[in-house]
Amino acid sequence: MFPGRKSWPFAPLGVAVVLALSGCGSSSVNDPVSARCNAPDVAFGRKVVLGDHAEVGVRFRCVGAVQAGTLYLPTRARRVPAVVYVPGSGPALRWSWEVPWVRMTVRAGMAFLSFDKRGAGRSQGECCPGDDDHFNLLAADADGALEAARRAQGIDPRRVGFLGTSQAGWVVPLAVARDPHHVAFTALVDAPAVTTNEEHQWSDLAGEEAEHPPPLTPAKMTEIERKLRPSGFDPVPLLRQMAVPGVWLYGGQDRSQPANRSAARLRRLRTSKGADFTIVVFPRADHGLLDTPPTDARAMPTVLAWLRDHA
Repeated sequence: MFPGRKSWPFAPLGVAVVLALSGCGSSSVNDPVSARCNAPDVAFGRKVVLGDHAEVGVRFRCVGAVQAGTLYLPTRARRVPAVVYVPGSGPALRWSWEVPWVRMTVRAGMAFLSFDKRGAGRSQGECCPGDDDHFNLLAADADGALEAARRAQGIDPRRVGFLGTSQAGWVVPLAVARDPHHVAFTALVDAPAVTTNEEHQWSDLAGEEAEHPPPLTPAKMTEIERKLRPSGFDPVPLLRQMAVPGVWLYGGQDRSQPANRSAARLRRLRTSKGADFTIVVFPRADHGLLDTPPTDARAMPTVLAWLRDHA
């Protein structure tokens, strides 16, 4: 019924997975610029109805590696929008039904696809190229996941987009640029809109890993920003091309990346390029707006309200 569908074995839903850490953070990872996954082989497992939702195992092959995930669906709705989750750094595993943001999304009438990052859990390949500022394979996997969601039964293929956190601020714009006609929306949380070097410098100077970091007063943030030097991967040229609506959420006390500078760049793009960007800053929140618990409880309700209007 679905083009490119294969018959691959599936583990039972809910089985624990083991992290595959081999190569994580390795600077020798091969991350070809040519990496694409706009027409992956896709396989779906048996649909399992679990009271207030249903789950379907999903596998899709991108750039020589099979990626594994789970699609969570409302039980009664038909032709629903779908959110494809793109994680932050490290060997991230798929989000389970126990993650409150998955439940909130499905109960709001949308499907939610989350997959084990390349090289982690049940996904093949080498983890984690993004931790060394290489995003081609991760963008390809994101596009592959989006295409898998578009082919699933019960999904409206015209209303599928990305939800991403942190490092996804570099991955998602690249994925959208490489598959611009299929992405319906983007929702990015704690996601840099600055170069990779600016993020690294901010993280060091703001004391993200420090035991007793300095207070992030307005004066301190201004002092740190003056020291930032743009270099490395730059998402702004990709953001200039982005024609799909997007929402960006930041915490004003983020020690991982310069949230105020990221928000300012997005506002300039909104003014100069007419980008359909909604930017929300929670002044007292830190990185981790979608952590459990979140650094500001208003974050995910804000995303869901925006999705209801745009998806």
